[in-house]
Amino acid sequence: MNKRKKIGLWILGILDVAVTVFLFVVAIIMIVQSATLTTAEIRTNTGMIGYFQNHPTVYLWVGVVPLFVLLALDIVFLVLYTKKSTEKKKNVQMSDLSDAQKEELRREILSELSSKDEAKKTDDSPSSDGKSEK
Repeated sequence: MNKRKKIGLWILGILDVAVTVFLFVVAIIMIVQSATLTTAEIRTNTGMIGYFQNHPTVYLWVGVVPLFVLLALDIVFLVLYTKKSTEKKKNVQMSDLSDAQKEELRREILSELSSKDEAKKTDDSPSSDGKSEK
């Protein structure tokens, strides 16, 4: 991964966290104020929180939907990252294996080769009427 792409991913990650924290803080403030204030007091609130409390559709599209979109994007990124990291681990070098693992691998390969040779010999052997079965 080149340096420019890595920096871009870091910036996107930081922005993702910042937006998520901001939206959660706004949601918590709105919930606390809704529980403690009367309807008349909520109607007279000013500022961003008051606007969101008086216009719930705007809050839905500015606060709630972006949280779900960010959650979906984070899940997709996590799945792709996990898939990519597990694919890298499948390519194991012989130098990475211990002596016991090398011996076990050699035994497995030899047993597979011998079973293939035996299967091939039984396919090539003539049947009771003198003809080979293929």
